[in-house]
Amino acid sequence: MDTMGRHVISELWGCNEEKLNDMKWLEKTFVDAALKAGAEIREVAFHKFAPQGVSGVVIISESHLTIHSFPEHGYASIDVYTCGERIDPNVAADYIADELEATVRENIEVPRGMGPVQVNQKKVVKAL
Repeated sequence: MDTMGRHVISELWGCNEEKLNDMKWLEKTFVDAALKAGAEIREVAFHKFAPQGVSGVVIISESHLTIHSFPEHGYASIDVYTCGERIDPNVAADYIADELEATVRENIEVPRGMGPVQVNQKKVVKAL
């Protein structure tokens, strides 16, 4: 194993504001993202803030997926962290970005457990 894990930090802009504020929809989307990546789900916890915004986590055997949404800005902060080599966190992160209809996404992948942090890749995708 080259790393203990891979951590994708995803900045999503231009997201569907209604979806960003819909706790049940986000919960289902994050569970689906974990399953599409091949992860094993352990626990799910999401919280709706007043007047808007959602924070949530899907705990997987391989680590976790999280979101903090800011509907008033069309923005979501996403983390997908997977341990081992079997699960690709980019599969889940890309699925979430697509489902949120993000017009701009910036993904940074960080290898975990390798000592000093080194950013592997930075991918910026802007919709046309």
